[in-house]
Amino acid sequence: MSAMSDYLENAFLDHFLGTSSTASPATIYVGLHTADPTDAGTGTEVSGNGYARQSISFGASSGGTASNDAAVEFPAASGGNWGTITHIGIWDASTSGNLLFHAALTASKTINEGDIFKIATSGVDITAA
Repeated sequence: MSAMSDYLENAFLDHFLGTSSTASPATIYVGLHTADPTDAGTGTEVSGNGYARQSISFGASSGGTASNDAAVEFPAASGGNWGTITHIGIWDASTSGNLLFHAALTASKTINEGDIFKIATSGVDITAA
């Protein structure tokens, strides 16, 4: 995963070029999407049926890549299906907020009622290119 959102690209440039300061978020969240969120953060995120973004943490980067340092498990879909998950997004808030990074899954996953979506430790890599 290495697609930076428009928001993060601008915050990064402003911060490191000294035009403004950006603090890191206290908590980072992963969201599931049924369509590409794009750099603009406009894709379709799952909603309803027990869905909620989950917190995700990353170890220190090495060689230009940072990976999640613990598994992430979403609650079971309840009251209906979530659809086919095609992308994930990394966000700075549990709801709304700013998209930071996004990427397509290596394989789409359909989440029906009762299914759980899991991300393994080191299952998300963010690479600076």
